[in-house]
Amino acid sequence: MAISDRDFEQLRDFIYNICGMYFHATKKYFLESRLARRMEATGTRTHNDYYLLLRSPRGTEELKYLMDEITTNETYFFRNVPQLNALETKLLPEIVATKSKIGFRKLRIWSAASSSGEEAYTLSMILLEKRSTLLKDWIIEIVGTDINETVVAQAKEGVYSAYSVRNIPEMYKRKYIREDNGKFILAPEVKKFVSFNKLNLYDDSKMIFMKSFDIIFCANVLIYFDTASKSKVVQHFYNNLQPYGYFFVGQSESLHGVNDKFKTVHFPGGFAYKK
Repeated sequence: MAISDRDFEQLRDFIYNICGMYFHATKKYFLESRLARRMEATGTRTHNDYYLLLRSPRGTEELKYLMDEITTNETYFFRNVPQLNALETKLLPEIVATKSKIGFRKLRIWSAASSSGEEAYTLSMILLEKRSTLLKDWIIEIVGTDINETVVAQAKEGVYSAYSVRNIPEMYKRKYIREDNGKFILAPEVKKFVSFNKLNLYDDSKMIFMKSFDIIFCANVLIYFDTASKSKVVQHFYNNLQPYGYFFVGQSESLHGVNDKFKTVHFPGGFAYKK
């Protein structure tokens, strides 16, 4: 069923107010196709009926399924190599030196919009390789969050397809991945530093508690927000980052016109933002 302009705007605004994702008119077909799946699953006949369902007592449960439909979860291990190289060779040693001066040997990293966990576990592997040198006797804590409950559950399992692991360097694959009947299973030591939870980045009441991170990754998420939503979410990231911390976004993303408090730090093949 084709969605009318009125129903599109009504549902688009509802989603926007819940999670900050903004569907421009050019994305009307995308939203219509995703809504069609949920309407069929719930037996709602019109878009307005589905909107009323979302507003009803049953809406909280249905919203979980709608979020699964409209969020994109394209990711894989070792996705942004220039960022990872900069983290490993320059930014991490800098942060460790800063924290060592104040005698605080704990590293906290947040993988925001972590999807099925590949980014968080990539970071865990890199840090594991530093346990005998740079991070000896350090506490490591990596937090992955996503609004999509299905991918959060997948992340906790730590089992992946050949597609997800295709870019893992051979050394890491040998040490930390076990293949079993076409599935690729993470070693327990990779998982022990990482925890995953559901989190809506647009939820102020939850975001204010995500405190004291040394590094935050939020890649390929801000592209779904309008300027007002971006500003709100990025301000939370700024507030939740340590004074010397770094904030990473996707290669095609920028904070230009969104937040002028961060300083841009360039490195070969990419950039990061420093508080």
